[in-house]
Amino acid sequence: MTRPSLKNFRRIVVKVGSSLLIDSNAGEVRTSWLAALAADLAKLHGEGRELLIVSSGSIALGRSRLKLPRGTLKLEESQGAAAVGQIALARIWAEVLSRHGITAGQVLVTLQDTEERRRYLNARSTIDKLLEWRAVPVINENDTVATNEIRYGDNDRLAARVATMASADVLVLLSDVDGLYDAPPERNAQAKHIPLVERITPQIEASAGTAASELSRGGMVTKIEAAKIATTGGTHLVIGHDTVGLCHFSRKSDEGDGDHEGDEFVGHGNFSLITTRITTGILRVMGSAALRDRHSCCP
Repeated sequence: MTRPSLKNFRRIVVKVGSSLLIDSNAGEVRTSWLAALAADLAKLHGEGRELLIVSSGSIALGRSRLKLPRGTLKLEESQGAAAVGQIALARIWAEVLSRHGITAGQVLVTLQDTEERRRYLNARSTIDKLLEWRAVPVINENDTVATNEIRYGDNDRLAARVATMASADVLVLLSDVDGLYDAPPERNAQAKHIPLVERITPQIEASAGTAASELSRGGMVTKIEAAKIATTGGTHLVIGHDTVGLCHFSRKSDEGDGDHEGDEFVGHGNFSLITTRITTGILRVMGSAALRDRHSCCP
């Protein structure tokens, strides 16, 4: 199959993990890293792309502001830290994007917002309107009200739900891992990087490890789960570490191999691309069922 190219993608979701955004020792934002990311985002925005950001970091920022000790937080402590951190996180994104003339809009969602139809459609309409205004939605789980029973618990799967909700072309997961390997690289020095996944197999799932840092609640397991959600909904997914080359994921290589036509994903670090195949067909809705409900089954 031909590898998709970033230059052909119009609507892009970028997920930023806590371990990249926040310096775990200082408990503050990595300002130079964020500035470089914002510059790349601004370039994409200037090319007419529609951008959405799913950003972790509210709890990490909140615990820093509140000077909470290291270690696992109780549910109410996490909720309180998120209440403080969400304000700081929204301000940080608004300021860094405004330097490039871009307006940011905060969107806080819960699991129910992507599971219940009416709330799903409301959230999607809000996102669509922000994109129409050329604003960049900055989305996070509303950790102040989410409980262990009704939460995503990680922003990888949330980002995948947002990507499918927004009918995004590609979801880019940026975190403290530099792509997919055939074994956890932190435990196996011989692990090989997997640049392209055309189908998520049991072997791909078995290669996933666990969260690598205290700040990160996700890990490769949740990224594979996110890939299932995204690709099932028709969204390509990229897993990557280094964001300096965010604008340069794709290029035409000098020598193509026929199937891939020389089109490859590249960057300053390692990336893995998990692709989707769009299946076309006809959906038939029986008239009696449609008349009985008097509602469309489609949004």
